Amino acid sequence: MTHKKLIIVGNHEIAAMAYEYFSHDSEHDVVAFTVGADYITEPTFMGLPVVATEEAVDRFPPAEHSAFVAIGDTHLNRLRRRFFDEFKGRGYSLASYVSSHAFRWRNVDVGENCFILENNVLQPFVSVGDNVTLWSGNHIGHRTVIEDNVFIASHVVISGYCRIGRNSFMGVNASTAHQVKIAEDNFIAMGAVVTKDTEADRVYMGAPAKARDVPALRFLRIPAEYDA
Repeated sequence: MTHKKLIIVGNHEIAAMAYEYFSHDSEHDVVAFTVGADYITEPTFMGLPVVATEEAVDRFPPAEHSAFVAIGDTHLNRLRRRFFDEFKGRGYSLASYVSSHAFRWRNVDVGENCFILENNVLQPFVSVGDNVTLWSGNHIGHRTVIEDNVFIASHVVISGYCRIGRNSFMGVNASTAHQVKIAEDNFIAMGAVVTKDTEADRVYMGAPAKARDVPALRFLRIPAEYDA
């Protein structure tokens, strides 16, 4: 097998997780980590060099390397999206990881910079957009669409014919009924049971889930520069 060279954007826990999965369960060969120069605290991470993003293109040319942005759901996934756009703009292709221990039906589409861990079930005709994280053990029902920049924690159950709006987050053990549409910029709390379509920029909690009386962007204290 010819391994593809990969740089990972980040130098914290999710970057370490990405290194483990890509190194031991993919065709990629991780060669370095990259972060902004001001965030480099050590010259190496996981035994590999940490390079300033300002130097990444020169040291690891996009023609020879792919990138993966290993950032969590900070600011409802907006920080991850910023780096996604930055490295796309620099000419990199953005690699996705789908665990060999996930069930992905043959016609499931997965976009760029996705991180799909073990024991996820993606049923027929599911579509996963760009920059999506599915942590371990989720069920994604048939014909569901997950839009860009979504983070789904563990043991979430999404029924068939659902749509998960861009920039949204679903916490551990949350679930949706059949044909439910989660709007964009939603924060679905741990254990929430969503039985009806939701409204944009809202926090939903409880079973059945109900909206809080404050917008998600304000509730989560997302700085104004990320509110886009």
